[in-house]
Amino acid sequence: MKLTYDPEHGVAYICFREKPEHVETLTVSDELNIDIAEDGRVYGIELLNANEQLNADQLKTLEIVNQASGDSSKVPLAL
Repeated sequence: MKLTYDPEHGVAYICFREKPEHVETLTVSDELNIDIAEDGRVYGIELLNANEQLNADQLKTLEIVNQASGDSSKVPLAL
């Protein structure tokens, strides 16, 4: 899994697996798209207006937590 974040354009993308040649992008709202393959697997989630959704201007970091192990790490959200 990979999370990419572009603070300049306010877009974040959570990629669960490499996309096949054809995926359908479902527009859930003005701020959320989901990429789904023909077999129903979710390949990625795109957050538009991510700066606001991630509260980047106030939090400054994104925390990633492994619920099973309790391990966590923080990634700076450079604006």
